Amino acid sequence: MDSMNRKQQHQLGGTEPVSNIVFLQKGIMLLLSRWYALQMAINNQWGGSDSLQKSHHLASHIFSFFSSSNAPVPVEDLENLLHEWMLLTFNTEIEDGSIEEYCKQVAEELMGIHEEYLLHKSS
Repeated sequence: MDSMNRKQQHQLGGTEPVSNIVFLQKGIMLLLSRWYALQMAINNQWGGSDSLQKSHHLASHIFSFFSSSNAPVPVEDLENLLHEWMLLTFNTEIEDGSIEEYCKQVAEELMGIHEEYLLHKSS
């Protein structure tokens, strides 16, 4: 995660308070660590032996997605990102549609974190 901090601070030009960056990173990581479907994919190595690293890459990707935007991003874009990531990276396809519903819930919670980040960033 430290490498993500340095990389993201560099990308942001170092102009944003570190506390806002840390808030966003920790919020993303905490939410993903509580996402049962993702944790199951990691624990069962559905994405291969590097499933944990792939989940960290997902967190980094979401952080970049959010930190590059000064406005709320469409929740559908985030839902699609999560669904594609679970499908392509962790080979999860559940016929009852529950993965889509979980992606929607996680996307909505991530949007709340992003909105708080934007509020802190603008104040």
